[in-house]
Amino acid sequence: MKTHLIKQAFNRMSILLILLITACDTTKKIASNNEFTLLTYNIHHANPPSKPGVIDIDAICNILKLANADVIALQEVDVRTNRSGNIDEAKEIAKQLGMSYHFFKAIDHDGGDYGLAILSKLPMKNPQTIALPQVEKAEQRILALVQVKVKNKWVYIANTHLDALRSHKNRLAQMQFIMNKTSAIKLPILLCGDLNSLPTSEAIGILDKHFTRTCLDDCLPTVPQTTPRNTIDYVAIKNSSWQQKSIEVIEETYASDHRPVKVIFGITHTTN
Repeated sequence: MKTHLIKQAFNRMSILLILLITACDTTKKIASNNEFTLLTYNIHHANPPSKPGVIDIDAICNILKLANADVIALQEVDVRTNRSGNIDEAKEIAKQLGMSYHFFKAIDHDGGDYGLAILSKLPMKNPQTIALPQVEKAEQRILALVQVKVKNKWVYIANTHLDALRSHKNRLAQMQFIMNKTSAIKLPILLCGDLNSLPTSEAIGILDKHFTRTCLDDCLPTVPQTTPRNTIDYVAIKNSSWQQKSIEVIEETYASDHRPVKVIFGITHTTN
């Protein structure tokens, strides 16, 4: 009889131990999901530099699928241009990834539109397309702004592509304009994109006064794609207590003339 009771007690303890282990494992899984991943990528209108005139949307999509980001900011996106075979690149990429998206037009180009896109696995609202200033005449550049819901809190994603002129005057004016435009935002905001500026440049100096860059002295180069030498693609954040967990410049050498930048944040809480 005593042996039977001992066995019953042992079985109960075993079940309790299994339940405790399972609960701990579940807690770990929940904790590990408290992350937010952002990727920024200048896709060169899906034209691999080694293949002039060729459009390879699948190559771009394969990279983005593997990156598995919650939000993706794209620059140099074609929508129904002749050079890209009248493809709506923003729509097609979002479709292949199963993400929602918004396209932000910068200019008319080759029978269609050209600009930026933001893709998201999370709810989005309030997209804005904001023209950036010019000191010297050049291609019109824009700031794409949208709100994304992360863990039941709304945050801002800002995506941009600053001027590429040899002169830095437009980039300085555009960066200062973006800082002024976002100064009134009190919610967490992540700014990313192709800033066409080296880490030591005056434009990045302006950025650093208002945002915290995800790379500082250890910025890995993002261009050119095959043997990158310069860092011009960035992610920066402000108004947030999120902790940066990692930053990666993905070693992709075919699909575009830039490499993608992927940043993972640990979410503690937001200020909104």
